[in-house]
Amino acid sequence: MTLTDAPRDFESLRSLIMERAQSLPKRLAQVAVYALDNPDEVAFGTAASIADAAEVQPSTLVRFAQSLGFNGFSDLQEVFRSRLRERVLTYEERLSHLRADSKAHKSAMLFQGFAEAAEKSIQDLRNRIDGEKLEQAIKQLAKADRIFLIGLRRSFPITSYMAYTFGKLGVKTQLISGTGGLAAEEVGFATHQDVVLAVSFTPYAAETLRLAQAAANRGIPVVTITDSAFSPLVPTSKIWFEITESHFEGFRSMAATMTLAMALTVGVAERRGKTDGMNVLY
Repeated sequence: MTLTDAPRDFESLRSLIMERAQSLPKRLAQVAVYALDNPDEVAFGTAASIADAAEVQPSTLVRFAQSLGFNGFSDLQEVFRSRLRERVLTYEERLSHLRADSKAHKSAMLFQGFAEAAEKSIQDLRNRIDGEKLEQAIKQLAKADRIFLIGLRRSFPITSYMAYTFGKLGVKTQLISGTGGLAAEEVGFATHQDVVLAVSFTPYAAETLRLAQAAANRGIPVVTITDSAFSPLVPTSKIWFEITESHFEGFRSMAATMTLAMALTVGVAERRGKTDGMNVLY
């Protein structure tokens, strides 16, 4: 592959990285995982900062780029920049201007930052969502006798709200909270007529991984919402969605995840003819 043949858009590059990830040497695979999980940092970081974050030598970045057909790392980085430049620079410029304004209140800056992070997250989801996969997931969930919802730690607000909404719409669910250490026993009641929906992000909740794997081993379909194509949940999943939530001041938004969760929930209710109860959601 020559530079002329190298991917020039992010989606093509992402597909190529995923296709080759399993065959890459250890250090190059390490860069692949970091690059797909942190596209903003790869787009605008320095070779030194990216290498440090990925825990490799800067020369490894060059070798990784060349393995994909690029002359060097800067050529690869430009593909990441072309996708993110306009959206991220707008975000950074707004915050920069706000910080530079001596009259700006800290509270206003915090609100603006979190609002921008939420908007970025949803826009990214909108750009990458696969409509056909969304339809497949809704069909899989809709035909289940009961939906087992697994989301621990920071993912728990997502599954708990889905359980609330499904309950209002008359769709049978089992929310796995881990209370009393009975999570394994609760998931153990799932049958082949049920579906498990698992939600987990880096650092992945060990209990969520264990429960999803146990269900998959028993032949129970697993639908997953996670943050990377290299998530340990992906191999156990019949259908999976990748969401990259933006962050501000070290706190990640959950806006995109909630958006997808609600689309799945209402989509399932509509397919099962359960939307008469929509007016009770308050």
